[in-house]
Amino acid sequence: MPTTKISAVIITLNEEQHIARCLQSVLQVADEVIVMDSHSTDRTSEICKSFNIKFISTDWKGFSATKNEGNEFATHQYILSLDADECLDGELITEIKHLKEQGLEAVYSVNRLTNYCGKWIRFSGWSPDWKVRLFPKNLVKWNDAIVHEELELPQHIEVVALKGRLLHYSYSTTSQHRQRADKYSILTAKKYASQGRKTTIVSPYVAAIGRFFSMYFIKMGFLDGKEGFQIAWISAKSNALKYKELQRLTTKKNG
Repeated sequence: MPTTKISAVIITLNEEQHIARCLQSVLQVADEVIVMDSHSTDRTSEICKSFNIKFISTDWKGFSATKNEGNEFATHQYILSLDADECLDGELITEIKHLKEQGLEAVYSVNRLTNYCGKWIRFSGWSPDWKVRLFPKNLVKWNDAIVHEELELPQHIEVVALKGRLLHYSYSTTSQHRQRADKYSILTAKKYASQGRKTTIVSPYVAAIGRFFSMYFIKMGFLDGKEGFQIAWISAKSNALKYKELQRLTTKKNG
């Protein structure tokens, strides 16, 4: 069976801190790398163009639409989809190389391990964190979710879990975490509002308490040390923001 070729697709916006590490790892397994950049103003473009890749500037269309657009530029039958702050560990690189030689026949999920403020997070609901990231171009696409986009998979296709890790360098400061979490909470509130979801005056507080208790105690975030507490605390506050924003949007809609 001939070797399967892979096109890696990465979306970027001001990723000078991470993109070189990402490209260095992915170029070890991909036959083609496509970076979809939404007009970065830092050194992302300069760094990308120092590698042997396709660099495409495009207007931001949302996570799913931009990723799907990048997939359309791919010339090979399999897509490896990564975020700029992710990279493949050595075991995953070896594993994908071996699979390419055998011939890829399924979709493949990887267990993502997140680095938070310099610490690898192994609890807090952040690990294990399985993501489908290697898939056939013609059978799989990203859905149209406003936030937390997912792949739409054919019912008949097999999902194979790989042993290597996808390393995720998420936040270097807690302020970065809070900013991103709040952004996602507001986007999720918009999605809930479009779905007609209801909320009450106590919903933000119940949501916050529930999120903190779940992440810190049930999902054993306390074993991640002070970082585990910060993750649970920021997540709780952003969860409250989500329902406050939903209340605001609902009130605005109802006049």
